[in-house]
Amino acid sequence: MTTSVRLPDFPWDQLDDARRVAGAHPDGIVDLSIGTPVDIVPAPVRAALADASNSPGYPAVHGTAQLRRAYSGWLARAHGVPDLDPENVLPTVGSKEFIASLPSQLGLGPDDLVVIPEIAYPTYEVGALVAGCRVLRSDSLHGMGTERPALLWLNSPSNPTGRVRSAENLAKMVAWARARGCVVASDECYLDLGWESTPVSVLHPDVCGGDHTGLLAVHSLSKRSNLAGYRAGFASGDPDLVAELTGLRRHLGAMVPAPIQAAAAAALGDDGHVLAQRNRYAARRRVLQGALEDAGFTVSYSEAGLYLWCTRDEPAMTSVDRLAERGVLVAPGTFYGPGGARHVRVALTATDERVAGAARRLSAG
Repeated sequence: MTTSVRLPDFPWDQLDDARRVAGAHPDGIVDLSIGTPVDIVPAPVRAALADASNSPGYPAVHGTAQLRRAYSGWLARAHGVPDLDPENVLPTVGSKEFIASLPSQLGLGPDDLVVIPEIAYPTYEVGALVAGCRVLRSDSLHGMGTERPALLWLNSPSNPTGRVRSAENLAKMVAWARARGCVVASDECYLDLGWESTPVSVLHPDVCGGDHTGLLAVHSLSKRSNLAGYRAGFASGDPDLVAELTGLRRHLGAMVPAPIQAAAAAALGDDGHVLAQRNRYAARRRVLQGALEDAGFTVSYSEAGLYLWCTRDEPAMTSVDRLAERGVLVAPGTFYGPGGARHVRVALTATDERVAGAARRLSAG
């Protein structure tokens, strides 16, 4: 069976050979490629999941009022976004499904242009291609020239580079898009993981002037709360867009299971586990950054997020193979676009023991 949509090969399949090499290391593989959380799910979250497990009925696509209030409260408390009406919050089945389907859900097609970052999470492009849209990679207004895109993806902190856009820069992007009737979708899944810079939401008053028209912020509990297995994400912002998307998703049956909604509300209401997880990642980041620099890599950007963006000024797969020989698996920057051709992405998602092992292998030369 064939599909009419021609998509790139699934990027992670390209790592099979390097994975075999790394797996043959006497002390086993240290997988720093995909970025899958390895730490425990917080106890309050698991308790909430269990308490809500007797949920025989269908969940609401729009989510429970408790969940939407918890989300709005978190965004106000942790990121200075006041007065987000819980009605303008939409739970999603993780963030990836929403990102991949957003162009289609907005009704975009071959006549429409989707702008994505020059170095970008691959799913932005995939979603545009599935909808039949044209795709332009650009990080600047100058790079867009006279184009009038239908959808502009922003990603701060960036996956994979860890780069953070300032509120001033985001405000310029928003103003430019609004002047052209373009929807701005801001992927902010790493908003809680700022290291050398403080990330700002596109919904922050300094960015949008308190007006969420034309804006969608996308968030996830996968990394900040170790809930990748729960598939708990959110979109919020423009009241009309959220209402339209909610109505469409009711037809599609795109609903987050009720026990997951309860668990997500608990995660959003508990700041303690987020601080603890940040501290774990900060410690692993220090260890890996020092070891990578000892091994001749330069760390670029990486101001925030869950990855180190590194280069030895050689082709990305040369670096991948070099590290695989030491039992360390990383992702080539080519997964994220032509601009990543000489970089690799190194995830912080391994246990303290595995990170320490990777550091020893790298520092040994």
